[in-house]
Amino acid sequence: MRWQGGRRSSNIEDRRGMGVGRPLAVGGGAATIVIALLVALLGGDPGSVLSTSSSSGPGTGGSGRTADPAQAELEQFVSVVLADTEDTWPDLLRPYGVSYADPHLVLFSDAVESACGMQESAVGPFYCPLDERVYLDLGFFQELDQRFGAPGDFARAYVVAHEVGHHVQNLLGTSERVQAMRRQSPRDANALSVLQELQADCFAGIWAHHAEQQRHLLEPGDVEEGLKAASAVGDDTLQRRARGHVVPESFTHGSSAQRMQWFRRGLEQGTVEACDTFGAASRGQRPSP
Repeated sequence: MRWQGGRRSSNIEDRRGMGVGRPLAVGGGAATIVIALLVALLGGDPGSVLSTSSSSGPGTGGSGRTADPAQAELEQFVSVVLADTEDTWPDLLRPYGVSYADPHLVLFSDAVESACGMQESAVGPFYCPLDERVYLDLGFFQELDQRFGAPGDFARAYVVAHEVGHHVQNLLGTSERVQAMRRQSPRDANALSVLQELQADCFAGIWAHHAEQQRHLLEPGDVEEGLKAASAVGDDTLQRRARGHVVPESFTHGSSAQRMQWFRRGLEQGTVEACDTFGAASRGQRPSP
């Protein structure tokens, strides 16, 4: 991925090493066992399962910075990818009457306090709609490489773009509508979560489409890296590794096939209309787990 020399975002908050205490609890069924934490690794909407708490103030940066060259390069990479999403989404949302507000991305280590509650690094990257921030421990990229077998710059960019996709859902009002539907029909909560996650995958594909068409950021093999990352974090893949069997009705993020399909759809078509996972489900077009 041709990211070196790209514009860096000014919306990075560095809270690494700030000494946030361990959470009293990591709320919701998705946190009851280790694999459930891994299932939640691409976050989505922790506000749906966590008790709301008071937001911590924005990090001022600096106190958590590290002299580790590898960490410094990852920080720069994340900043460039975030900046590129900032250049992509405003024009795409303007026809919907939505003014794109840049999300902040919070770098943290070990644990972090957000408006959606206090979380540990084990939950992976997540987006909190209550404070419009993406939260990321850079150590997750090592997990993505070593534990999930999805290495490469573009696989990491997919993670950032997916979380920004949840921010887009928040701006479009999708997150609020999904929460309302979950309250009205609790038995459909998992299925609705899957549709929301698949749409964020598709939105990540939209970003990749425009990053290539307009700025030529992609290199040979990048698409395969993104698809591999999407496949690696499918619910069926994670459950099979943890349990040896798959329970489709417990899916909250979608199967590997679904995640790859919707990421590819956004990548190939590059339009918000192409990412209507909810409409596709109502028409019976959702792929089988």
